[in-house]
Amino acid sequence: MSVIQIYDTTLRDGTQSEGFSLSGYDKIRVARRLDDLGVAFIEGGWPGSNPEDVEFFERARDMEWKTAQIAAFGSTCRVKGGPEDDANLQALIDAQTPVCTIFGKTWNLHVTDVLLTTLDDNLRIIEQSVAFLHAAGRRVVYDAEHFFDGYRADAAYALETLKAAIRGGAETVVLCDTNGGTLPWELERIIRELKATIQHPFGIHTHNDGDCAVINALLAVREGATQIQGTINGVGERCGNANLCSIMANLELKMGYQCLPKGRLRQLSELSHVIDEVANIIPNDHLPFVGKSAFAHKGGVHVAAMRRSEQSYQHVVPERVGNRMRVVVSALSGRANILSKAEEHGVDVSNVADVVGVLNDVKELEARGFSFEAAEASVAMMLKRQQPDYQPLFELVDFLVTVEHRQGRGIFAEAMVKLKVGDELMHTAAEGNGPVNALDLALRKALMTHYPKIESFQLADYKVRILDGQDGTEAITRVLIDTRNTTRMWSTVGASANIIEASWQALVDAVEYGLTVAH
Repeated sequence: MSVIQIYDTTLRDGTQSEGFSLSGYDKIRVARRLDDLGVAFIEGGWPGSNPEDVEFFERARDMEWKTAQIAAFGSTCRVKGGPEDDANLQALIDAQTPVCTIFGKTWNLHVTDVLLTTLDDNLRIIEQSVAFLHAAGRRVVYDAEHFFDGYRADAAYALETLKAAIRGGAETVVLCDTNGGTLPWELERIIRELKATIQHPFGIHTHNDGDCAVINALLAVREGATQIQGTINGVGERCGNANLCSIMANLELKMGYQCLPKGRLRQLSELSHVIDEVANIIPNDHLPFVGKSAFAHKGGVHVAAMRRSEQSYQHVVPERVGNRMRVVVSALSGRANILSKAEEHGVDVSNVADVVGVLNDVKELEARGFSFEAAEASVAMMLKRQQPDYQPLFELVDFLVTVEHRQGRGIFAEAMVKLKVGDELMHTAAEGNGPVNALDLALRKALMTHYPKIESFQLADYKVRILDGQDGTEAITRVLIDTRNTTRMWSTVGASANIIEASWQALVDAVEYGLTVAH
């Protein structure tokens, strides 16, 4: 089995993505996870360029890395200067990493119009810069910036830049689609022509501006590339870099290559989510292989087929990348969706009429503004309420919520809740920092005596969405509530033209689910 080197640049190229940033401590956390995954190289950043990268390299040099080699990134030396007195190259040496990666100009347009130098001087800069790092005992990776644009403009000169890097001692020359606009058949043709002239290990670094980054990287491997540079989740400048999650999964599961130690691919989904969490960004649920929705099934026909054979609508086994199959309940659902959801939550629906009843309720409620795709606990409660032996834990008599502005105190919210628990009437009130918080606290207070387990429940998230916004303040409001206890989290939904009523619906489902289904 051929081995492909995975060169991760999430910590450097990835942080150039708009809205994605990492502190020095964050970079160490992410690097640790990448090392656990088993990538070959972790590019830490540009030494000396910012405090975060300085902190990373200072801490990384004293750490033990199990699998990965840490790489410091920089550029070739300055025009009309030499590498010996170049601060950028000296910073790479001072970082004390085993690998140094530098980029140089391949496109004659950049040489003459950006660097403002001659084509020959650019070749000197490349060769001398690589040789300087190589002589210092570093493994050197050379990134040929704008290689494919440069090749289209002047193929002979683009190849000369690679030869200069090879003469200097570059271990690998990396073909960079820096503008991200090369189409797969162009990339394939250019690499085939290159191989007729240059027999040296080469890698690929693609961007996603044309939405071809992953396929271009995979094609390069088919044409002989031994190293792939990219980022976790495809983060990066503009439209992003090649998504290593998709690349590694395709290489190992479908193309017969090895890029990680055996069994490590199962860590992929968790790593994807951890990096989003560390960077404090919302995960993209629809990412291939690792997204929450990558193996989610919503259509009734699909789910019915999946219950007979999981291969029928899945291209790989989700667990091989650390993900799992999910069944989504919505207005598009069929009986199979409801049955799968009942099994998932341990609810007995041996009576087919129960399933049909819940299915009809789901479709009717979604027409009124509910959405059950992200509110599986509400679906579980609908199933339980269909069972003939179902007894509600409590019944609402009435509630009152008031919001006032009081001098010296500001906005003030209070809720009163009157519930019937068995034969006992519970009448409680609570104050909160808002009407929903007050209502939640009053509900818990009313139930605490009978159901002390409720003390472990926490309202983890509260989301509001306005439906049919053209109706203004009369629009339907959908409320989604996430609740957690010490072991798990669940989601419930409510919808109404009145936001307090919608919140109450979601709160009741959350409490009852937590007391009867959640463990």
